[in-house]
Amino acid sequence: MRIAVIGGTGLIGTRIVARLRSAGHDVVAASRATGVDSYTGEGLAQALAGAEALIDVTNSGYLDEAGANEFFYASTLNLLTYGEAAGVPHHVALSVVGTDRLARNEGGYFAAKLTQEQLIRRSGRPFTIVHATQFFEFIQSIADAAAVQHIVRLSNAFIQPMAADDVAAAVAGAVLREPACDVVEFGGPERFRLHEIVQQGLRIREDPRQVVADPLAQYFGTLLDERDLLPGADATLAETRFADWIAGGGDVAAAGEAGRTYAPEGAS
Repeated sequence: MRIAVIGGTGLIGTRIVARLRSAGHDVVAASRATGVDSYTGEGLAQALAGAEALIDVTNSGYLDEAGANEFFYASTLNLLTYGEAAGVPHHVALSVVGTDRLARNEGGYFAAKLTQEQLIRRSGRPFTIVHATQFFEFIQSIADAAAVQHIVRLSNAFIQPMAADDVAAAVAGAVLREPACDVVEFGGPERFRLHEIVQQGLRIREDPRQVVADPLAQYFGTLLDERDLLPGADATLAETRFADWIAGGGDVAAAGEAGRTYAPEGAS
């Protein structure tokens, strides 16, 4: 099966490409690093030629609603348009558990992610939207985004994070199935308070910053209700636990090069 992975050189994209190639699929890893820009459309026609599916794991480099919305609107519209022209029969996009709730509460970055999902739903194209919870690899980025000097103020909302490898497995599995024409949800096997798991991550890296639970602290510009970041009851739960991920060599700062955003890749 020929599959184009847009954002294929980032944290999740590289894992998806490797997984699909190891299973014998013909995979195009497309990103700005390989001459493909979903925002401008450069290189998309060539990347999607002959593809039987496309996977979108791109992300905005901006956290504000205006900047993120500009990226997601242009990029998604290009992928849908070029995908239709190339006859690609399955559009798979990675998004965020709780996007609708987070967008409704505060807007911001998550309102832009909701715009992305709405464009896909209204396109008439066969699609699957994969909702994943936050990644273990982004714990350091969460701390950095919330830090003021040596204090990290974070919500005490629940979170059910998962390993990037498990996210990649979820997306790779979705692209090999028939289009769901709906959202499918995935989450980690354990539930934490946001401030607690970030504190654990900082201790593992011997980061001396103090984490303080603050119900008014924003999460990438968004105020959280207690359950906003949790998957639904029908979500598929990954097997990798946080302690096992750490024991296996996981690094809570491994996603630093991908930017301090919730979603997986830098703009492609």
